[in-house]
Amino acid sequence: MPLSDDDVERYARHLVLREIGGTGQAKIRNAKVLVIGAGGLGSPLALYLAAAGVGRLGLVDDDVVALSNLQRQILFQTADVGRKKTDAAKDALAALNAGVAVDTHAVRLDASNAASLIGGYDIIADGSDNFETRFLVHDTCFALKKILVSAAVTEFDGQLATWRGHEAGKPCYRCLFPAPPPGGVANCSQTGVLGAAAGVMGSLQALEVLKEITGAGESLAGRLLIYDALAARFRTISVPPDPQCPLCAGHKNPAD
Repeated sequence: MPLSDDDVERYARHLVLREIGGTGQAKIRNAKVLVIGAGGLGSPLALYLAAAGVGRLGLVDDDVVALSNLQRQILFQTADVGRKKTDAAKDALAALNAGVAVDTHAVRLDASNAASLIGGYDIIADGSDNFETRFLVHDTCFALKKILVSAAVTEFDGQLATWRGHEAGKPCYRCLFPAPPPGGVANCSQTGVLGAAAGVMGSLQALEVLKEITGAGESLAGRLLIYDALAARFRTISVPPDPQCPLCAGHKNPAD
């Protein structure tokens, strides 16, 4: 279906980009992206994906909006305090771009529902705040051969990676982190987080999702982007496949 006149005006700055253009915008419109976690990362991520015109956007979060969320979770307003995050987020995204279909999943992603939730989307964007969920999301994406764009933020630091470990020659999350750290890690309620740092990482996460959808530029798969907000410094490190990886070693071949 061709773009409408309103679409041409709305996405005009995309359409003049040689790397996007009409073909890329059509891919964005046809894409289905699942956002896991409507928090400090998921807020800018969902807003930018909706603004870009992603056709179907799923949101997974079982929490309600708290006053302490508003320092970084820019999907929400003060009047949303006490509402389900998925309901408030759907209203905010509809106000931004009514042409985006928003699926709300007001549940906690766990082993009983991960495959059914993730299986309905093309690309998964994980902004969860604990290792248990991160490993579950990655392992499910690996099993279902889904592209995963994962971001994390702590205090003044962030990390971003795209995982396509089901593809030959690409590492998976367990190539870098074979298992969750014993005892887990402290969350932002314990350590704090600069709201704008979460915004940087969520915006970068949206950018990498759009690159994966359109094929623009170079995929981040096989690399880890690290951001140090206090030093105003980015660095990228290579993540090679681990031949001893507990998940992906021996499960890929050139035809995958």
